[in-house]
Amino acid sequence: MTPIKLGLPKGSLQDATVALFEKAGYKLIVSSRSYFPHIDDAEISPVLLRAQEMSRYVEDGTLDCGITGADWVAENGSKVQVMTELQYSKATTNKVRWVLAVPEASDIKSVKGLSGKRIATEVVGITKKYLAKNKVKAHVEFSWGATEAKVASGLVDAIVELTETGSSLRANKLRIVETLCESSTQFIANKEAFKSPAKRKKMEQVIMLLKGALAANNMVGLKMNLEIKNLDRILKVLPALQNPTVAPLAKDGWVAVETVIEENIVRSIIPLLKEAGAQGIIEYSLNKLII
Repeated sequence: MTPIKLGLPKGSLQDATVALFEKAGYKLIVSSRSYFPHIDDAEISPVLLRAQEMSRYVEDGTLDCGITGADWVAENGSKVQVMTELQYSKATTNKVRWVLAVPEASDIKSVKGLSGKRIATEVVGITKKYLAKNKVKAHVEFSWGATEAKVASGLVDAIVELTETGSSLRANKLRIVETLCESSTQFIANKEAFKSPAKRKKMEQVIMLLKGALAANNMVGLKMNLEIKNLDRILKVLPALQNPTVAPLAKDGWVAVETVIEENIVRSIIPLLKEAGAQGIIEYSLNKLII
């Protein structure tokens, strides 16, 4: 099969993406001097691109698939096949938001107050559509960066900026007025490539491993031995992902129990398991969790 051409986001998501692929089982080597990473899978040909332009190259077939934000797909108006959401932002698993923000002292209380005003943003298209939806006429200009400084210094009246927690905006003495849209990271495909059985199968395999790696975040495996007479007590303690695996041991009357639980509750669960008769308790990390 001809390798699938996979676009990986360069910039803020690059390190997280490389880490995700490595956790999924791929060896991905990125050189600071090249936009073409090496991957230990002959059926994948990766290239680094800015997330902002990824969907355009996927749409026109230059790339078979790519990872980018839903916001940039909307901003570019790209007609692509969204295969799945891959939620792995820098700090949390929350979706990020594009918000309208103004100086704390501004008398603008809603989008209606922006009539005739100047707005700076990277997402000009999304902003114009939002203004049109609210029947507001304002001047929207593209910002190459330092957008927060522009409104703070009075160059513009408002900005539309990406935020996850709002802390950076507050630090710059800005106030969120409204949320224009939410966004998440998506795995997108060219529509023709999606119709190819071989390419689609490969893309689905990659997605399965990536989602398995994401599902394993903050989860651990737990296994232990116990006398079968204590099994009911142990099962009442365990908050199993599905049903724990119970297997007989060579020693009569004993079984092994194995399950997957959230890492943040292990410290409270283990003492209870010990009290209920569990022995040889082992906690281990997970790379992938395929459900």
